[in-house]
Amino acid sequence: MNSISRHDTETTCPYCGVGCGVSAQFSGAGLLSIKGSQQHPANHGRLCVKGSALKETLDSGSRLLFPMLRGRRVGATPAVKAVADGFNRIIARHGPDAVAFYLSGQLLTEDYYVANKLMKGFIGSANVDTNSRLCMASAVAGYKRAFGADAVPCNYEDLEQTDLLILVGSNAAWTHPVLYQRMVAAKAVRPHMKIVLIDPRATVTCDIADLHLPLRPGSDAFLFNGLLHYLARQEQRDVKFIAQSCTGLEAALAAANSCDPESVSRQTGLDRTVLLQFFAWFAGNKRVLSFYSQGINQSATGTDKCNAIINCHLLTGKIGKPGCGPFSITGQPNAMGGREVGGLANQLAAHMDFDPVSVDRLKRFWGSDKVATQPGLRAVELFDAIEAGTVKAVWIMATNPVVSLPEAERIRKALLACELVVVSDCVQRTDTTACAHILLPATPWGEKDGTVTNSERCISRQRPLRVATGEARHDWQWICAVAKEMGFSTGFDFTSSHEIFVEHAALSGFENEGQRAFDISGLKSLTVQQYDRLKPIQWPVNAGNPAGTARLFTDGKFFTPDRRARFVAVEPTLPLETSGKPRPFILNTGRLRDQWHTMSRTGEVTRLLRHTEGPTAAMHPDDVSAPGLGSGELVRLESDHGSIVVPLVSDAGLRRGSVFVPIHWNEHFSANARVSKLISSTVDPWSGQPESKFARISVAPVPVTCWAAFYSRRETDLQRFTYWHRVPAPGGNRFLLAAGPDCDFPEAFVHNLIQTLNAPELVSLQDATAGDYRYLLFDEDELVYAVFCHPRRRALPEPQWLEALAQVKRSKDNWLLLSGQDLTRPEKGRLVCSCYEVGVNQIQAAINSGARDHVALGNLLRCGTNCGSCIPELKQLLQQVGTPIT
Repeated sequence: MNSISRHDTETTCPYCGVGCGVSAQFSGAGLLSIKGSQQHPANHGRLCVKGSALKETLDSGSRLLFPMLRGRRVGATPAVKAVADGFNRIIARHGPDAVAFYLSGQLLTEDYYVANKLMKGFIGSANVDTNSRLCMASAVAGYKRAFGADAVPCNYEDLEQTDLLILVGSNAAWTHPVLYQRMVAAKAVRPHMKIVLIDPRATVTCDIADLHLPLRPGSDAFLFNGLLHYLARQEQRDVKFIAQSCTGLEAALAAANSCDPESVSRQTGLDRTVLLQFFAWFAGNKRVLSFYSQGINQSATGTDKCNAIINCHLLTGKIGKPGCGPFSITGQPNAMGGREVGGLANQLAAHMDFDPVSVDRLKRFWGSDKVATQPGLRAVELFDAIEAGTVKAVWIMATNPVVSLPEAERIRKALLACELVVVSDCVQRTDTTACAHILLPATPWGEKDGTVTNSERCISRQRPLRVATGEARHDWQWICAVAKEMGFSTGFDFTSSHEIFVEHAALSGFENEGQRAFDISGLKSLTVQQYDRLKPIQWPVNAGNPAGTARLFTDGKFFTPDRRARFVAVEPTLPLETSGKPRPFILNTGRLRDQWHTMSRTGEVTRLLRHTEGPTAAMHPDDVSAPGLGSGELVRLESDHGSIVVPLVSDAGLRRGSVFVPIHWNEHFSANARVSKLISSTVDPWSGQPESKFARISVAPVPVTCWAAFYSRRETDLQRFTYWHRVPAPGGNRFLLAAGPDCDFPEAFVHNLIQTLNAPELVSLQDATAGDYRYLLFDEDELVYAVFCHPRRRALPEPQWLEALAQVKRSKDNWLLLSGQDLTRPEKGRLVCSCYEVGVNQIQAAINSGARDHVALGNLLRCGTNCGSCIPELKQLLQQVGTPIT
């Protein structure tokens, strides 16, 4: 069941919304390499470090390979029957709205389509939502309010053709690195191109910015209302376009009337001169593109912020033209595909809403009289209903809500109390699978077969590199099996992803007549062979656009009833979260360069943890220097909803009073670092998207009596520790541990380790006065544990040195290691370039030997020559030693 194809395969990356093409190259022995596809229009051969490491995720030891029923392995048939019987029982007693699906942008479109069809079309409830609610819902709502459809007007070439690129709430260098490198290349070819970064943080993306606007968190709508006000006053209206293609301008201008430059300066905290420079650039360039992401969307007023941006493009007619438009970039590989098939609770399939005409149309197409007639529960509402007991069964697919949803500890408790929790995933141990009654093994990337749609509306094939491992099935296969077991004998007889796709394509064009933006009816007659060979193509794809559509709204026609775009009157407000306790800091959350979501795949790849190996809380240096705090020391971050404990780091790119914490860490990689525990469940009223970029918190030091660097080949109970984080290492795992005053460490801990071994040999070096303890524990000739303890974290051995101990065999000279003897290889230091595993020590040595720019460093070490994500950091290192940077 694990044979590998002998042909090279073109597929698509499973990570961010860029949707890069991937070439999997095979040799006679199996999969040889993963490279960026030269033919794919999204990336033209480039891959980021996560995509480059895909081969290393294929055979993770964390795979879920067999169905599990209440902790016991079972066959597929009893697992399917248990799911179907549970759902049927609850529906019979409490009605269809007592059950729900919670889906994921990691699913393929075919999986999404069948899940939506079962719940909304045959069970009869609209309780289907997705983790895309957490990243894209505000952008969707903004587009629908303005254009009448969830229709992204731009494409990636616009990023290269624009004269003014505005990055709003986007750290593209880390979150969408391949697109960032396209921006860098475009600016090099067209030096007159201006780039503005709008972000409270000075991130590495500032490296290409001509202007950085570090506005007050949450004040974006004031900024863009101010821009609208300025453009109107400067007579920058496209009068003809507005007359022919827009409505609602006067109300939008009235709402922006108070946003003069002085007022905007007060609300945003930006200097008036800087504001006017930005405004003048927008007015003075014909081709302007606004590229916005989670810094806009993840807000209790995210939809208004999106519309404030769109208003400025409508006023100036900078839409539907090369290099122009409001471009929302998605976070997940198939967030858009999920929206196409109705993966959000407030929409039906194929971009239809819950109006009677659409409901009737879907009933006739699907041949079901049970189609849901009203919207279902959106993500936060859905888990509130699980907590309240009104939703009694939930099927969670390919996502980890116990880590990603706000007030995460409440979510965990709600799932533990729920009557029936089904989770289908490719990973056995996550924070969410720990709450499940039934686990269904799903195929991961490399075994999946179907399509995804990226941020520029481009549909690409995700092709399997091998057959399914163990008893894993595609998600759509599990759904169809459950549907038939529930008694729905028709509508779920699919035998291939091709059959699902052509039905999906046919529905998109069914009674469409140009009224719905999403239309791929031109693909409804694809044969199996044509589907297998399908090349990337942008929708709409229909009789009028058989080769796809690069850019929307070129004719000034939109998808509202009168075909005119809507200006939206935006009344800006700042975040209003309050607390009954002193919470002087503002929390911001986001992604890191080398990790993905909740780390279930990337966290098991050692080199992806060498740039940032553990969770941190970043603060401005002036805040870090406050009494009791210090870089590298532990702090407790607390909101009204929970607390976490993580090390503190200094970041001069943050505003004073701000804290930045990455979203990725969870209970399988760290003791208490799920940052979503701190986030409020407050949501945008239009989109239902949570406010993940703003929370009021307190920061307090956590006492540590002893730090430890710990290598282990075996599972070890670490619950006694104040803090730990795990990094996969050769043959086992490496940990950073911190013990508090109430922890009997290290003597009792090491004694317990000794007890776990049958015939241990202990080599130790102890200095009780200094608090310095060092232990090596062998079982026969193999090193099983290594423990290095000290009151000061900086006195611990380097991580790579500790990992090298895995190669050590028992000998009479092992005591030399405890005295810090070298292991015969130079330390790279913290990795800067994960693609080629180049460390900071190597880079500094190259600089000292004469490298004067990042190009020279790349020639010497290869760093920065693949995905380019490390180039800003290379430049920072060059700048620190006073060398020229380019």
